[in-house]
Amino acid sequence: MLQLSDADFQRLVTFMRDRYGINLSQKRLLINSRLSAALQAKGYTDFTKFVDELLSGKDAAQVEFILNKLTTNYTYFMREKEHFAFFNEVILPDLIKRNERKKVLSIWSAGCSTGEEPYTISMCIKDFLGPQAGLWDTRVLATDISPRVLSEAADPSYEMPTDIPPEWSRRYFRKRTDGSGLYTVTPEIRHNVIFRVFNLMEPIHFRIKFDVIFCRNVMIYFDQETKDALVQRFYHATNQGGYLLIGHSENISKNSPYRMLRPATFRRE
Repeated sequence: MLQLSDADFQRLVTFMRDRYGINLSQKRLLINSRLSAALQAKGYTDFTKFVDELLSGKDAAQVEFILNKLTTNYTYFMREKEHFAFFNEVILPDLIKRNERKKVLSIWSAGCSTGEEPYTISMCIKDFLGPQAGLWDTRVLATDISPRVLSEAADPSYEMPTDIPPEWSRRYFRKRTDGSGLYTVTPEIRHNVIFRVFNLMEPIHFRIKFDVIFCRNVMIYFDQETKDALVQRFYHATNQGGYLLIGHSENISKNSPYRMLRPATFRRE
């Protein structure tokens, strides 16, 4: 097994924090265990050469490799059901009423991984609007730092989810035609999501502000200073009266500009 030197560890920690906000300062054993065998398989005899190449910025594949190794793209349909119950019962009625004239909903799934979250959001919206759905622009912006997971999200393959409403299996999923036995989402749902690569450490300069931002189980990788700065950027990217939803295992500062409505659910007043 390759051993991570103090100098290479500090260089990796600084790079990941400054570039992606990811705090690995207490993760030395994780870095060593997750990267060592993979680097040896690539022909490296030490960490130093890999870190040199990573920091040079000449090979985007190196960044993709380390992001995939050191972060977890764990997600599933209807994850944290309490959020989707509140979304259906409180948020959507409020947004539909406020946006009735222009018939546009602006929703961002930040850190969307392989797409289950934005697809769930789209299914909730289609169900809520029913026959009126075609009259609205409900496209969901879904972003992640990993091109690999976004590629999977844009052409998804799933086991049939078990925790979704029964009618969703029939309405929103189709068996893939590749003989895999897996399922994909219907074109109606897939085309309602716009996937983009985006680093949450960058300034947020989308052409619109958002009625809802979902950023769940992403800030677990960030230190408090990074979280506070990101929440400020989210706040300025949120419409008046809009919402921010974070993971139930996460928290934001009590000095946040958002007002807390319930655990993990906030509003810009």
